[in-house]
Amino acid sequence: MNQKYVIGVDGGGTKTIAALADLEGKILKIAKTGPSNLRNVDFKTAILNICEAILKVINGLRQKEVASIFIALAAVEEEFKFEKEKIKREIFKNPKILKVLKGDLEIVSDQIAAFRAGTDEKDGLVLIAGTGSVCHGWGEKKEVKTGGWGWANDEGSGFWAGQKGYQAFFKDLDSRGPKTKITKSLFKEWKLKNKEDLMKKIYGKDSIRKISLISKTVDKASQMGDKVARKILEESGEELSILAISVIKKLNFHNKKFPLVLIGAMFKSKIILNKLKKEIKKIAPITEFIFPKEEPVIGAIKLAIESAEGGS
Repeated sequence: MNQKYVIGVDGGGTKTIAALADLEGKILKIAKTGPSNLRNVDFKTAILNICEAILKVINGLRQKEVASIFIALAAVEEEFKFEKEKIKREIFKNPKILKVLKGDLEIVSDQIAAFRAGTDEKDGLVLIAGTGSVCHGWGEKKEVKTGGWGWANDEGSGFWAGQKGYQAFFKDLDSRGPKTKITKSLFKEWKLKNKEDLMKKIYGKDSIRKISLISKTVDKASQMGDKVARKILEESGEELSILAISVIKKLNFHNKKFPLVLIGAMFKSKIILNKLKKEIKKIAPITEFIFPKEEPVIGAIKLAIESAEGGS
């Protein structure tokens, strides 16, 4: 057998990471290119960035040495599940990739790759809270997902908390709401001369990312004792707990020990994390909360190795 390697790819909204590993899981090469989340970029750009990342890690390989490629993409199980075969066809148009691949190429959700980056268990949950939010769980061959329907509907996410902070800013200035340190902090951190400056920034390019960034200001204000900011973050933690609790109930994990892998910048907030843990422990007291030490691309590598070995 000349199959010696596997490739994992993690395609997100800001970057695409590819890793080459041997069949023991040792990482040999890592490459980074631009975004490949189909919500953020067009189809052609996504494929270009995926292929470029793969080409960087297969440079120097001989024919048919790659046993498996697993590509984990954001949003692929939401609105792009019917594009999987088209994605494969476009990647296979690249002769260099086709030349080195002996086995399968699979397109999977970034959620399962993120989960497997945190644990070797097959059953459990992953809760992601970055710009967006989603919870995905697996148990006894059953699969359940809640949330993940995009920035307009991802409660508890960075966008959600940032939007709440943006609203609090203008409520303060309009005297429609309480005074908040969010206002002063935004003026200082964003170097605003007036409130119109903030509007220009938010309603210009890249508004989703910019609104999400306000969540960081909300967190800083909460650390200064601001009640408005604290309330936003507590509500965020509660919304995220609702996502997870819905999956826990559907998988009947109430009295089981299971891993709950937490991914995303929102969990850097102690307020969010404490609220989340408190609510989840009410119904699933022996939940094991895990912060992955590995990047999500490692989860894709694990899946690729299992596929190469004939695992399930």
